[in-house]
Amino acid sequence: MNWGGGAFDPKTGLFVVNVNNLAHVIRLIPRAEYAAARASKPKAEIGRGLGTPFAAERTLLTSVLGIPCNPPPWGTLAAVDLNSGTIRWQVPLGAWVWGRLRGLPNEGGPIVTASGVVFIAAAMDDKLHAFDLATGALLWEGALPAGGQATPMTYVAGGRQFVVVAAGGHARMGTKFGDAVVAFALPR
Repeated sequence: MNWGGGAFDPKTGLFVVNVNNLAHVIRLIPRAEYAAARASKPKAEIGRGLGTPFAAERTLLTSVLGIPCNPPPWGTLAAVDLNSGTIRWQVPLGAWVWGRLRGLPNEGGPIVTASGVVFIAAAMDDKLHAFDLATGALLWEGALPAGGQATPMTYVAGGRQFVVVAAGGHARMGTKFGDAVVAFALPR
């Protein structure tokens, strides 16, 4: 499970969550060496591990091309049936290279609507995705002007339902930066 949390549908008992499947190298750093490690790698992800004798450095395991070493899909969307404790469905989240590479790293949570549609914009493909809650089938994708690494929201105005997401990008993921808030609605 990743940043942004999951979304729960009380009618079906399904908990929908985005997942990253990425190999990482974790290195423990003795507390006395923490300051030197931070100074030598200012952009590295090094957690302080307060209250422990170690800090932890986490690095994505990548090839010389900079892509993850484990095979895709690297990112998925899954529906967990909380009544049975099983995964009802799991599908690749996001597509890249003319749709041929499916399942991109992602960050940002989903929402579930009362009509059984899951919306999520977390993948690196700069799109808002709509999935069928019952089956996981991709229903629709809408282009965003920048990375949508944020959890969407929904509201009703003038009798019409809107889905809105912030498209600001994400520095560590390398998605396009922007400053847009994008709203989608069905045509009248």
